[in-house]
Amino acid sequence: MTDRNVLGGPLEECGTDPLTGFYRDGCCSTGPEDLGSHTVCTVATAEFLEHQASIGNDLSTPRPENNFPGLQPGDRWCVVAVRWLHAHEDGVAAPVVLAATHENALEVVSMEILRKYAVDVPDDVSDLL
Repeated sequence: MTDRNVLGGPLEECGTDPLTGFYRDGCCSTGPEDLGSHTVCTVATAEFLEHQASIGNDLSTPRPENNFPGLQPGDRWCVVAVRWLHAHEDGVAAPVVLAATHENALEVVSMEILRKYAVDVPDDVSDLL
């Protein structure tokens, strides 16, 4: 079965440089092992990265032992839906790539909120209206 995005289409790749995703496959795929729900495809901003570090989720520091180069502004990364929602509530949410955000993110974040941060425009823009 193909993973679906929040728009109802096939889940698109989020990022490969650095390689993202809970399964490190470039996609925000999820499964029973992904207890955090790494389902929101974001484009990192300096403010978002600073916020994540302030809540104990340091995404900027390289961790070679985990094959993690550390993120920089502009990197695309699958983040935990609840942590992205906290950033939204604190006014520093990163932009979201809807086509690469897994439909399970909707269990935590409403489509209305995700749309406000969308940086991709799907072929059928009626989903954004």
